[in-house]
Amino acid sequence: MPTEIDRNQLKELVERGAQLVEVLPADEYEEDHLPGAINLPLRRLETDAVATLDRTRPVIVYCWDAA
Repeated sequence: MPTEIDRNQLKELVERGAQLVEVLPADEYEEDHLPGAINLPLRRLETDAVATLDRTRPVIVYCWDAA
């Protein structure tokens, strides 16, 4: 179940091995992304997640939308 977390929780989870996934389009990800984040654009998330992510580790999904 999705849960909103703050910066401190994010840092702690990543330090403990969580995978940080940004769902931005590739061009936006290349322009600016969080350090260590994996890019899985939202449109490809369902098809690419299984091949890209480690099922044994937690996943944190992040998307910055300035709109």
